[in-house]
Amino acid sequence: MVKPASVVLPPAFLDATRAIMPAELSMDDFIAACQRPLRRSLRVNTLKISVADFLARVKEYDWQLEPIPWCAEGFWIARDDESLRLGSAAEHLSGLFYIQEASSMLPVSALFAGGDAPTRVLDVAAAPGSKTTQIAALMHNQGGIVANEYAASRVKVLHANISRCGVSNCALTHFDGRVFGAALPEAFDAILLDAPCSGEGVVRKDPDAMSNWSPESVISIADTQRELIDSAFHALAPGGVLVYSTCTLNEQENQAVIRSLLASYGDAVSIEPLGELFPDAQRALTAEGFLHVFPQIYDSEGFFVARLRKHRSVPPLAKPSYKVGKFPFTPMSRKDGALVRQAANAAGLSWDDAAHALWARDKEIWLFPTALEALIGKVRFSRIGVKLAERFPKGYRWQHEAAIALADGQGPQAFELDAALAQEWYHGRDLYPAEPPQGEECIVTYQQQPLGIAKRIGSRIKNNLPRELVRDGALDFHQ
Repeated sequence: MVKPASVVLPPAFLDATRAIMPAELSMDDFIAACQRPLRRSLRVNTLKISVADFLARVKEYDWQLEPIPWCAEGFWIARDDESLRLGSAAEHLSGLFYIQEASSMLPVSALFAGGDAPTRVLDVAAAPGSKTTQIAALMHNQGGIVANEYAASRVKVLHANISRCGVSNCALTHFDGRVFGAALPEAFDAILLDAPCSGEGVVRKDPDAMSNWSPESVISIADTQRELIDSAFHALAPGGVLVYSTCTLNEQENQAVIRSLLASYGDAVSIEPLGELFPDAQRALTAEGFLHVFPQIYDSEGFFVARLRKHRSVPPLAKPSYKVGKFPFTPMSRKDGALVRQAANAAGLSWDDAAHALWARDKEIWLFPTALEALIGKVRFSRIGVKLAERFPKGYRWQHEAAIALADGQGPQAFELDAALAQEWYHGRDLYPAEPPQGEECIVTYQQQPLGIAKRIGSRIKNNLPRELVRDGALDFHQ
């Protein structure tokens, strides 16, 4: 592992941290932890593979995996050969795991603590998608998730990651997160607000994370966080759970933000302590019941997590003034939907009719999560569900994201590639197998995982991998 560049720790930040450091923790240990390289970690994507099957698959690799105590699907990873990027591994490209920092798995674990099984979830600040995909996996692609991202440049990355992981119950929005309380009051039974913050906890990953840090910037960010949590609380239905988290350490952006919400809404909200979230949680537990993770505690990034319960309605916010616009999709008729389902099944694609519904726009056919249909017309979606197909006079052109989300890689349409051909596929090249598939259309797979949908033209398989997914350079495919 490469030692990071010298970490920037402003003196005023060190003074502020010293003032809030629990007595049982040491500032020397804190500074030493900030200077150490961050341990790599991954989360198995159980939408694609079980943890047991994943561990069996990588057993012969040079991967040393150590379970992360607060996430049953999470593992710290060390490898004998670090020359190839973990993101170039076959299992990553096919969505079997997500490269995710261990501490960032905590908020979603807290959201689902105690057996909570939400039907409709809002992820207020979702990009790049680590927590959204973690939520989708725990929901088993049932119900619906609204994944919001304010930065336009990050919405595309968010979609790429949910698509790679086979998420089918998600809608994307592109708003300032402060709109949701007014636009969708009491619409969600669980909300994750992983708030934009000063990033004091991420210096092990980004040594320059605090190069622009100042006490004044912390105050300004905390003001925004209070507005975000107030809006999120209004968007939460009574009885629902709100998890607030940051990757920073100061009290202004963490405990003080929660205290502000409690002061505003009194007995309408309560803190649910997280001391039983995992066996060693007490080491990071605050008196109030929050998890305040200093990096030396678990040898991780710094993080803060609070779990709140809403007990009753509160006075609504003013209605938003923006226009949603006309929704360009219409539900498919039962007759047309049956024909699409039949054709999709023949192509190796299937879905849960109770959790998903077919909608159409011109020649496009989409699969929407039924749990989010009630929100249509109330908020503008950038994207919703999975694009299933485009209609043509001779049939349907099935889409790459549909193959990734809806094919199981086991049916008669599956055409298994060896490691060499799978690498050619990800390099965007047409394939010339020794024995081509029998049908004109197939789902190409590697290790029984769908890589995409393709057409056979003579002895050649035409590569239909979307251009933005084509990879350059060396890939790590074990034989």
